[in-house]
Amino acid sequence: MKLKERLVAASLGFMAALCILAIYPLIWSPPLVQTKSHQINAPSSIRSLRQQRNLQKTDASAGHSEQQIASNQQDQKVEELSVVKQQKTPLSVKKSKDEYVDVREALDSIVRSQGVWRDLLHQISSSIEGTKQAKTIAEHLNVAPKETSDWQKFQLGVSEEALYDDDQLVTNILHSMSTKPFSAISQKEGGTQFKLIVELEDGGEALFKPMRFPRAQETLPDHFYFTDFERHNAEIAAFHLDRLLGFRRAVPVTGRHINITTDIYELAEADLLKTFFISPAGNLCFHGKCSYYCDTSHAICGHPDNLEASLAAFLPPKKLAPRKTWRHPWRRSYHKRRKANWETDDDYCEFVKEVVPYNKGRRLLDVMDMAVLDFLMGNMDRHHYETLKTFGNHTYPLHLDHGRGFGKSYHDELTILAPIYQCCMIRSITLDRLLKFHNGAADHKLSLGGALKLSLEQDPVTPVLLDAHFEAVDRRVGIILKLLRECLQATTTNASEVIFSHDDLYDSGYDAVENDKAFN
Repeated sequence: MKLKERLVAASLGFMAALCILAIYPLIWSPPLVQTKSHQINAPSSIRSLRQQRNLQKTDASAGHSEQQIASNQQDQKVEELSVVKQQKTPLSVKKSKDEYVDVREALDSIVRSQGVWRDLLHQISSSIEGTKQAKTIAEHLNVAPKETSDWQKFQLGVSEEALYDDDQLVTNILHSMSTKPFSAISQKEGGTQFKLIVELEDGGEALFKPMRFPRAQETLPDHFYFTDFERHNAEIAAFHLDRLLGFRRAVPVTGRHINITTDIYELAEADLLKTFFISPAGNLCFHGKCSYYCDTSHAICGHPDNLEASLAAFLPPKKLAPRKTWRHPWRRSYHKRRKANWETDDDYCEFVKEVVPYNKGRRLLDVMDMAVLDFLMGNMDRHHYETLKTFGNHTYPLHLDHGRGFGKSYHDELTILAPIYQCCMIRSITLDRLLKFHNGAADHKLSLGGALKLSLEQDPVTPVLLDAHFEAVDRRVGIILKLLRECLQATTTNASEVIFSHDDLYDSGYDAVENDKAFN
């Protein structure tokens, strides 16, 4: 081929290429719409979905004439209004929040995979416990109550699994504490703040904590956790919260309106009577004797002699059901400057696992449950806990003494969750309840804060808490779930080491020793 012919062919090829490039955008548009819509699995807001939809329409119209776009403009507006209308319901505020779908999937996977072992272990443990241990205090004492009072039924019905399982019986106990006249009172020995032991006319006994401050007064910013005031309403709310979480390890507590003159002054012994006085405002006051805040400047005063209080049901007498006191592994230093070991040792959980009974079985998982309860109400005052000796080490810690909870609705004390973020462990049933409350899948479709508010409305001194505390409970549920997600995502652990569907599935593998004094 001659040079001239080659030049002509090249020119024609170049012109053909230019023509293809010119018409290429008109016959093909990039698959941007498909790619983007595939990436958006769960839009976080209506705004983001609208932006995505507008982007899709712009790309889909590429290559069409202006006349075609104008002719379809009205149909597009109708379509957009229809789509937005359809999407208003599923994209409400509740749905736009993080529902922790990945955590739920991990939980469901663990429950399925551990199901066979869980059922087998449950059958084995039930068989062993049925032959060696009593289920309730009554069975342990070989007592068969028939014509007993509600108080005896409650105390003898305490089991190795929960303090109570009969809700109607608990309702009767709460009614008794809130209405029955006092027959005798005495100051409770020990403790940092004023308490009374109250005997009721129907034979019941309860621990009395008076109201000191209005609902709006929270923990003072400069107060340490160990000098904080105790709040009677915190005891009431803690009982309801414990029950909503399904633990049933806190004793029944109710609020009550009392008359200081007839309910306390007329029954008081000499030591308590000496502390009564009339304030400059004409109110009847007293302060009793205790380590903190039992003086004239911190007196308990009526209006003029009417007062709110909480009453907590007594557990079975120690001669019938002796208790063992344990140091909490994550107890605080109770010192203005010194820190506890767990606050400086990132591997502290491994040390705890080397001590009986935290090496295997239920106890360490019980501590995780306790951390959940304490964090939700902001309780930092957990230095010891008790168990019932009747049931050995294979039973739950009693959830007692919550007067310093619900003190800071605006502040989330993350160190309360140290057991969870250092050990990365949780019971499957506890995680399931938290997820259901967070996603509105629990009873009445309420959040945990909403359910707590509804439950507390039945108490005689309602409103027990201000709304800010219910909001704080819901906020803290999300924090716990976020923490557990981080545990599940950790590269060094797998889900079966974080979530346990049966207590016996946990075994640290350590040759543990009994050394309760290790936790200073």
